[in-house]
Parts: sequence; structure tokens; C-alpha cells
Amino acid sequence: MAGEVLQLTGVGVRRDGATLLHDVDWTVEEDERWAVIGPNGAGKTTLLQVASTLLFPTEGTVELLGERLGKVDVFELRPRIGLASAALAERVPAGEKVLDLVLTGSYAVLGRWTEEYDSADVGRAVRLLEQLGVGELAGRRFDTLSEGERKRVQIARALMPDPELLLLDEPAAGLDLGGREDLLQRLTGLAASFDAPTSVLVTHHLEEIPPGFTHVMLVREGGIVAQGPLERVLTKESLSETFGLPLVVEHHADVDRWSARAVR
Repeated sequence: MAGEVLQLTGVGVRRDGATLLHDVDWTVEEDERWAVIGPNGAGKTTLLQVASTLLFPTEGTVELLGERLGKVDVFELRPRIGLASAALAERVPAGEKVLDLVLTGSYAVLGRWTEEYDSADVGRAVRLLEQLGVGELAGRRFDTLSEGERKRVQIARALMPDPELLLLDEPAAGLDLGGREDLLQRLTGLAASFDAPTSVLVTHHLEEIPPGFTHVMLVREGGIVAQGPLERVLTKESLSETFGLPLVVEHHADVDRWSARAVR
């Protein structure tokens, strides 16, 4: 029987008088692949920050990998979580080489300092870069990469510690059509792997849900509109409520992809 990887109970987040999340009850089980979808400002990134231990909730409890947030050393917990996000990319030290950036994912730190890595670590980092199609970039500086290359390198870094929970914050944002489709193919392969971690992917678009994902949470104005298996939750009614306009939702069964468009 699958175990709970992440459980949020009554979680709320407030900052400077603004409510970013409220009344969030959410359980993620082993072997599940979740998409979190909603408009800008819905609270998706805040939710991922809580799940990655980078943000403590104002209220409620967070159980993560068998530990309760607030009663565990987060620096011991973070290497068990893989995170890729634009906010993290902005904190990469100037001049950091791609290979070093991936290696530091082992310790969930940014910047190569005094930590030591052996040949097995280097070999794993190189294999992950190759798996994401950017093996030739290992010696390049991260700040010289294109947006698509940065996205793939970040995912390789997130996978470096062999995490139990993988969190991807808008991994396809800013990519052109070809880059998006290539990345989704690679994420599909990852989701299908027998040793893939439990995953949560944040996106604005149904088209960016990789085949193989199992569950979805719809969020709006910091609260949950609906959550559960994809086929049950991704309806025109729930998506229209989430985005505040009438939508048509389609499931393309031949490729296991989803799409949505406004009603004309």
C-alpha cells in the first residue's frame, strides 16, 4: 500500500496582510504524479515553496516524508526533495559551471564550496545531463544558457540527490513549441520510469501536463477548486470556475494529452 509523501492540513499562508493560501488540505501518495493548475496569483508557487520547506505556513500542519515541518531540521530534509524553479535559478552564483550546479543538488545548496564529490557523483551528474539532452553543456557557465537549456539543467540538478519528492515549478514556461514538446517527452519518460520519484508539477496550461501524470489540483485565489484523478477533475465546469471564463476541455486519448480553449 502506498504511503503518504506529503500531507497538508488546514494550511494557510499570509504575508503583509495578504492571504496567499487558505484552507489547503492535500495528500500526495507514493507513485502519484500531480499537476497543480491555476491562473496567475492563484498561489501555485507559494504551495510549492511550502512543499519544498522554503516557506513555513502561517497556519496548519505540513507532514513531509514522514516528518512534521517545524519539528525537523529542514537542512536534513531538503536533500530528499528535488526542486526546479525560476526563483532558484535566479540565485545561482555568477559564473557557476553547469556540472557544478548539478553536483550541488546532492546537498541542496547553491554554489560550489568545500563539499566533496567523488567520481560516482560526477558520473551521475553527467548521465542526468545527458538524459535531459544537455550533456554537452557540462562545462558551460549556467548564465550563458538559453531558457530551454536552463530548464533542463535545473531538472537534472533536481534529480541529482535521487529525491523522494520532485517539485517542478513551471518547467515549460518561456519555451517555444519545439522546446516544450521535447521537454514534455523527457518528463513523460521520467514519469514512466519504475524508480521515478513522486512528482508535483506546477503549470498554467493543460497542454503542459505530461502523459503519465495521475492527479491534478485546481487552485484559484489561494484556495482549492477541485483535486483528484485527472479524468475526474479536468472538466469544463471545474476549469471554467478556476480561470473565470467559459472553457472547452478536451482529452486527446491517442497521446494522453489535454487541452483547453475559451468558448467562442
